[in-house]
Amino acid sequence: MNSIRIASSCRAACRFSRPLPDGHGCRIDRRTALAAAFALLAPPQPVLAQVVGRKARIGFLIEPPIDQVLQQAVVEPFRQGLREFGYVEGQNIVVEYRSAEGRHERLRELADELLRLEPDVLVAAFPAPARVARDATRTVPVVAASVDDPVEMKLAETMARPGGNITGISAFAQEVVAKRLQLVSELVPTARRIGILSNPNAVQRGGLSSEMPKWERTLGVKISLYQARGPDDFEGAFDAMARDGIGGLVVLADANTYTHRVRLNELCLRRRMPSVWGGRDFLTGGGLASYQSDFPAMFRRAAALVHQILKGAKPAEIPFEQATKLELVIDRRAVKALGIVVPRSVLASADAVIE
Repeated sequence: MNSIRIASSCRAACRFSRPLPDGHGCRIDRRTALAAAFALLAPPQPVLAQVVGRKARIGFLIEPPIDQVLQQAVVEPFRQGLREFGYVEGQNIVVEYRSAEGRHERLRELADELLRLEPDVLVAAFPAPARVARDATRTVPVVAASVDDPVEMKLAETMARPGGNITGISAFAQEVVAKRLQLVSELVPTARRIGILSNPNAVQRGGLSSEMPKWERTLGVKISLYQARGPDDFEGAFDAMARDGIGGLVVLADANTYTHRVRLNELCLRRRMPSVWGGRDFLTGGGLASYQSDFPAMFRRAAALVHQILKGAKPAEIPFEQATKLELVIDRRAVKALGIVVPRSVLASADAVIE
């Protein structure tokens, strides 16, 4: 097979060589032929955009529905970031948005659809789309925005030098989970066991389980992990929490908990479960608080990474960034409904209070 490819490459190189004196065939420079052969044998390299004289094309993949909340927290900040670098949709850039509408199983199909459009850059919003993009392409540059630890997710070799076709922005991951657990302990000091509700489609169990013993020692409580892939798993998870004596809950942010946030908030109220969430937009009156990286800030930065790639930078050499702004929000509606006394120190630290 390789000999066939090398022969073909030599014939292709003939187009760029000088004709023989008799006018038939061509004289192939040995260096040219070898370069063409090894170019075909080499592994595929990430595509460099360097868009000149045409509209750049960006693919944008996200799992939850792009409702008004996500439009304001994710899409508009991304567009604003693009405008800051001189990109205007419809004029010098085209952004193709694809949402799985909360259906995880559709992500790969939508990723393939975007890749068929031959985008210059693919933006993957949040962990699940980032994993799908990682598996879907090794050549198209990818910006993974608001993901967990990119090394643990196998998106990058290291934070400083990703080494492949993916760069992006990490949202603190385990550090933020640890802070949410601490917040539950402060809001519910009588809790002796705290639960974490996660979606295995978005968060790998191993990463959480390995950190839990450390968190238990730090907080002096037991921590249990519960999983729910969809709304059909919610009641069963809360039944298990009741049997285990869970006194407080951390609800991890993902497309599942966002899409069904109203139902989950109602379930927390009905089951009298104090909870801390992964973003202010998840709070609909049943969650006590949220602690999360600033989503709009991250997606504005994602636009800056897209700009670097469009100018010719290699994702392999663009360091993964760490989100720098965290936001604590208290929801007084749930505080009152559950009869929780919020410590003054927590209120003083809050960036916002929902009345």
